[in-house]
Amino acid sequence: MKDSTKQFSKMLGTDSAEKALHMYLYVKYLPHYIYHVSNPAGLVERRPPFEIPSDIEEMIEIITRKVSKDSVSRETSTYHGKIVPLKQAIDLISVNEDIELKNLEKVVPYKIARDIVIKHPLKIAVFDCACRLLHDNPCKPLDVCLAVGDPFASFLIEHEVLNARMVSVDEAVSILESEHRRGHVHGAYFKDVAGDRFYAICNCCACCCIGMKAWTRLKIPIISHSGYIPAISGECDACGECEKICPFGAIRVEDAAVFDTDLCMGCGVCEGACPVGAINLTPDSSKGEPLDIITLLNK
Repeated sequence: MKDSTKQFSKMLGTDSAEKALHMYLYVKYLPHYIYHVSNPAGLVERRPPFEIPSDIEEMIEIITRKVSKDSVSRETSTYHGKIVPLKQAIDLISVNEDIELKNLEKVVPYKIARDIVIKHPLKIAVFDCACRLLHDNPCKPLDVCLAVGDPFASFLIEHEVLNARMVSVDEAVSILESEHRRGHVHGAYFKDVAGDRFYAICNCCACCCIGMKAWTRLKIPIISHSGYIPAISGECDACGECEKICPFGAIRVEDAAVFDTDLCMGCGVCEGACPVGAINLTPDSSKGEPLDIITLLNK
């Protein structure tokens, strides 16, 4: 048994063999797992580009039926994400010491899987996006997902999952910044079989990301609002760049940019795209608390 697999078992406890198996299958065979979670809802375009043993795939299909059923409610969801603007995403991967923050329901508004526990935070692995692999003409590049800390990062490397490789904090920041410029959304993901905790940051595009499509098309609450809303200053010249790039279709431009607060998820892509700096994110308590790791650690 590889060291990272042993770490998973230790993290989940000796009485959680079922969870350990679930986690192993999830990470080891991530594209097939996501395929079976999302295919019944028509959110993917093709099967994964490689095959796995049929008995393994049958187990994954059985497991994901319950995951899909539970995902329709924040009360029962076991697999979900919190949108984080660029600065907060960078702060989250730049933590240089182990941290443990529990029961963050105001930040991560789900009953299950809402902790931030990071061990060996400087271990960061980048790997190919499983969602993009399930589409015929995916966004590029593929290697944009970041596993943060152990045992997650080491597991991906030791099991050679999705071309995973270790990266430095600076390299991880560069990936986040590049994806931000492409108009992609940073999502911090949480899962019950990941010890009820945060384990990865995905850089999500509206065309490929299963979580974003589940929310925008079906209103399945697999992603939650960042806790920020955009504010428009008088500098706005109605150029339309924010409307073009908004991944949630939440902006229209008239005499100035206008935001649909029901559609906007506070990702901050518009803020980065505005050529005159007329858009700034501001906290909005009605949308929940932001995942601002610096603020959380100083409470």
